Amino acid sequence: MRYFYLAICVFFAANVPAQAKWVEASSDHFVIYADKNEKSVRNFAERLELFHAALALRRKNVASKPSPSNRVTIFVVGSKTKVRKLAQDGNKYLGGFYLPRAGATVAFVPELRKSNNKYQSSPEQILFHEYAHHFMYGITSYSFPRWFSEGFAEFHSTVKFEKNGNVGLGLPAVHRAYELGQAKEVPLKLLLNTKEYLASKGKAYDNFYGKSWLLYHYLTFNPGRRKQFLDYQNKLMTGSSENEAAEVFGDIGQLSKELRLYRKNRKWTYFSRPRAELKIGQITIRTLRRGEAAMMPVIMRSKRGVNTEQAIELLPDAQKIAALYPDDSAVQAALAEAEYDAGNNKAAIAAADRALVRDSKHMNAHIQKGFALARLAKDSDDQEASWKAVRRQFVKANKIENDHPIPLLYFYNSYRDAGRDIPEIAVQGLERALEFAPFDSRLRWMVANQHALDKRYDHAIHTLRPLANNPHRSKQSDLAETFLASLELQREEARKAKAE
Repeated sequence: MRYFYLAICVFFAANVPAQAKWVEASSDHFVIYADKNEKSVRNFAERLELFHAALALRRKNVASKPSPSNRVTIFVVGSKTKVRKLAQDGNKYLGGFYLPRAGATVAFVPELRKSNNKYQSSPEQILFHEYAHHFMYGITSYSFPRWFSEGFAEFHSTVKFEKNGNVGLGLPAVHRAYELGQAKEVPLKLLLNTKEYLASKGKAYDNFYGKSWLLYHYLTFNPGRRKQFLDYQNKLMTGSSENEAAEVFGDIGQLSKELRLYRKNRKWTYFSRPRAELKIGQITIRTLRRGEAAMMPVIMRSKRGVNTEQAIELLPDAQKIAALYPDDSAVQAALAEAEYDAGNNKAAIAAADRALVRDSKHMNAHIQKGFALARLAKDSDDQEASWKAVRRQFVKANKIENDHPIPLLYFYNSYRDAGRDIPEIAVQGLERALEFAPFDSRLRWMVANQHALDKRYDHAIHTLRPLANNPHRSKQSDLAETFLASLELQREEARKAKAE
């Protein structure tokens, strides 16, 4: 989970007023929900799609559109206190958050407007920063140093939508000016080595983000350094360590001097992408039905994620609203999710079935029904029949959206959880799911583990490396690092045995 810090909030009361006019904007890469007027929501969706198109054009990326259910869902929720309440992380500076999950990636953002203070990050700007991370996950399976990852995101977060329709990328990060000038200096040698930087990092606020942006910007636009920057990236992608890759820059002290001079620039270069080159798909706007609007607080809390205690607390609200709108498929699907989260599997299936009577292709209803069937199967007296029912449910969902990662993942799980040998088709489905959701760390771990069980060590190492090298260190990345070392040892032993 990655949080971003800005000023936003939402009020999660037990009921939404009947007059709340929630709007949904649907585009190729995003689904946006906001209690705002249609024009502002459409403009927001267009800016997001233009940003994606500009990123894709610059990276020469022509990846296919994501599955409808695998787009980023954005809730525009309004003000500070309430998003913090939703996040429940206790951070008084927290303004919003982004959760990259297979089939359920969500972001909670504030108002649809920019900050009036150019020296502070605007809500949109921070969303652009996070989406840049999301985009990078989708175009490469390689992991990069922390400075590169954050420099890339900061470089693109300052996107400018020009009056003539063009989109500018790489504008100066004015919001990092104070940090660059006043915060604790991060020596360039430390910046270029994630482990050494993290080992030496204290509690004092430093200029890591600002300097990462500055270095990325300089290497991108300086004619004498541009080729080195490309060589640096190629070395990282071919297995070089961070220190080995940084050797392409030559004398680090000299590069550091150049950066100090570059920081004093008064005129900055940036890329301007002509609007005519930025192809975006259709954006459709609809006003949510009364039942959907009433259920939005429940939906947002469910999509954020709840534990059992929170789910039980939330359930009466979901049941109360669902009783008022028994014929609304979205409302009944949301109830199915709330019932499942609270541990009521049969009630979840019943609610999902009510939703599917109204809309036979409602994906969330299919998913929640599959989840509940799988949970019931674990304690079933007829394991064979129960697990077959689970598989049939996820196969049905896969036929509706065959590039949705969750049915593929849970089809695989149905064999693993049943203690059965996993057929090749299920393993292939799991691998395919990771292609659709490369940003999901849990899914990546599962694929690496399956490759290890199959003694496909090269594949396992390649899959696991982004977790082990994740610049945002955590217990998971430490475990992945240990697992990676074990895999490399097993691969070497297998090679020796084969040679003998």
